[in-house]
Amino acid sequence: MKYRLLTLAISIGLCTTANAAMRHYNAPIESSQWVLKTDSKLQCALEHNVPGYGVAIFSSVASKQLNMLFDLDMKLLPKHFDTAAVYSVPPSWMPGKAQRKIADMTLRTQYDGDLPEKVAWTMLSELEKGFRPTLHYQDWYNDNDKVVVSLNASNFYDTYTAFTDCITNLLPYSFEDIAYTVLTYESNSIDLTRYSQKQLNRIGEYLKADNNLDLVLVDGYSDAYGARYKNQQLSVERAETIKGYFVEMGVEGDRIDVTGHGERRHISPNDTPEARAKNRRVVVQLSRS
Repeated sequence: MKYRLLTLAISIGLCTTANAAMRHYNAPIESSQWVLKTDSKLQCALEHNVPGYGVAIFSSVASKQLNMLFDLDMKLLPKHFDTAAVYSVPPSWMPGKAQRKIADMTLRTQYDGDLPEKVAWTMLSELEKGFRPTLHYQDWYNDNDKVVVSLNASNFYDTYTAFTDCITNLLPYSFEDIAYTVLTYESNSIDLTRYSQKQLNRIGEYLKADNNLDLVLVDGYSDAYGARYKNQQLSVERAETIKGYFVEMGVEGDRIDVTGHGERRHISPNDTPEARAKNRRVVVQLSRS
């Protein structure tokens, strides 16, 4: 009787072990590829294909602050909320090295997985050392399966170097920083103030890098000092000069809408030189899809 019970217990244990499966997704060494997918002054993206699973993406965009994001573009999106544990796993040629946990990644319903800046940079540094960032989670379609997703460090270093070079050359400002810009002028002139010239140069650098602008609105204004007609013409001339600059930067002229408002729509009184200076302006608004 005891023998039969022991046999039954062993059988149950074997069945439980047999039913618990682990599906491991990773790129084999011979086919592991890292690709610099986007390389511009606006965005840098480093991609790694995980066969049968999806694409791992590290990306950084033009901004005042250094930034980094990790996205896991999954072929099958999560069915429910869960958490994936992220580890740094040593390769087989590093005997004696132990894996260590990096972070937890929230899995949201019908969304790709993503990780914030510090964790993303940590994963990149682990890859640079030859380790494999690896995710573990319970499969949301099969309760009997665990899923493991690994990033292979093979063929990583050279492309990663190009990726960091791209990040170094990102513009130190974003679209939002220049999408609405007020340029101010010297008195009775089409010459920008020194600060506004720097602002215009920033917009020009951005325009050279971004070909997806739908519309550029350029609105010219003047103060109320002098003849009204002359001020109207001056506001148009200021706006047209800015348009010419943008055309030189590669923006199609028919996507630039110029309007001269003259003395209308003041934003400041005209009773002091300092107040009038605020009204001598061109407002540049950028729009993109």
